[in-house]
Amino acid sequence: MAVETAAYAVPVGARTIQKIRFRILPFVFVLFVVALIDRNNIGFAALTMNKELTISSQQFGFIFGIFFFGYFLFEIPSNLLLHQIGARVWIARILLTWGLVAMLTGFVHTVQQLYIARFVLGLAEAGYFPGIILYLTYWFPQREQARALALFMIGIPVTTILGAPVSGFILDHVRWLGVSSWRWLLILEGAPAIVCGALTYLLLPGGPQEARFLGPEEKEWIQAELQREEQQKFTRRSYSVLQALASGRVWVLVLIYFGITVAIYALNSWAPQLVRSLSSLYSNSTIALLVTIPSLVGLAAMMLVSRSSDRTLERRYHVAIPALATGTALVLLGTSPSTFVSVALLCLLAAGVFSCLGPFWTLPSEFLSGYSAAAGIALINSVGNLGGFVGPAAIGFISQRTGTLSAGLALSGIPMFLSAALVLLLPKQARTLTKG
Repeated sequence: MAVETAAYAVPVGARTIQKIRFRILPFVFVLFVVALIDRNNIGFAALTMNKELTISSQQFGFIFGIFFFGYFLFEIPSNLLLHQIGARVWIARILLTWGLVAMLTGFVHTVQQLYIARFVLGLAEAGYFPGIILYLTYWFPQREQARALALFMIGIPVTTILGAPVSGFILDHVRWLGVSSWRWLLILEGAPAIVCGALTYLLLPGGPQEARFLGPEEKEWIQAELQREEQQKFTRRSYSVLQALASGRVWVLVLIYFGITVAIYALNSWAPQLVRSLSSLYSNSTIALLVTIPSLVGLAAMMLVSRSSDRTLERRYHVAIPALATGTALVLLGTSPSTFVSVALLCLLAAGVFSCLGPFWTLPSEFLSGYSAAAGIALINSVGNLGGFVGPAAIGFISQRTGTLSAGLALSGIPMFLSAALVLLLPKQARTLTKG
């Protein structure tokens, strides 16, 4: 009887996971792309905005990075509220508020107003990314998480692949009503978040128990599978919220993620201006096209590495090796003599840093669950994301004084080497957790 039950459970499980992948991941993926466009399009706006508002390199680094201070302040409370109120309502609220703030950013007239707008945008978006990471743990067992997270986080390279050409086109061609193109860029790209907020409230199920697309047997299977994993975590140790926030293992993950975000936002904030520095003849559309190439390479690498990580159930080396490649690319990037070499190094940078993400975000759920997972994931993301301030701001500060991006880019590679070393010091996860 036990053998028959096990044989029957395999197709039920495969069918359930496939349904969840097709119904949940595309939706949250689209939401993530919308979020990243509103967070990062300031890098493209800078191609014309900096001249109009007389923004220096140092000021731009601060403008890009101040977003993460607002993000940091509200991240943990936001994720705890999501776990308590429910994903559907809270994610919809986040989308609506950040869409409104993103559009209003297009109406600023001074650098000081831009500082405030970016800070408030961080407050509005706080909790979205860790909220989705937590939300996906409601649906996917451990053995499926790296691939699921990678399928969600391909939104990072896809944002550039899709958003860069659109941003370049708007900058070159949209000057309606005599309003500057960079303002239209921020206004037009902020509007989809409001539409998506309404759709989220109407369409996103809070968990498997609310999923109309799953049958009773499929709901029972996924809930039993996730409950079994929760029980296995509790046999080793159960964390409270405060214990999760004070956990040394969580803080090691914070430091690892800090290095990763330094590299991600060094790429997102400065790549357009780096490419422009190679030739003054490039149009905004040409720059956007060249910046898209590394994201295509990063997308392919991200999927290959996450698939390998899930297949082998190995996480540490699948983070450490790409991290080393990323640090190497950053160190070499500022010294490249040609456009071809620069784009090749940007490809290595994108492939390395994007490949880290899927395996990395499986690590917190190996030992945290429930409210402790909500708090721990939010802490990792909020403090780690301060790298999004430190990286761009440091590059801008150093560039202001040296007149070149090379030293700042090289310096931003050092945290990635530290991240690679720290992830190798983490304890190995027992593979029995994901096998039943």
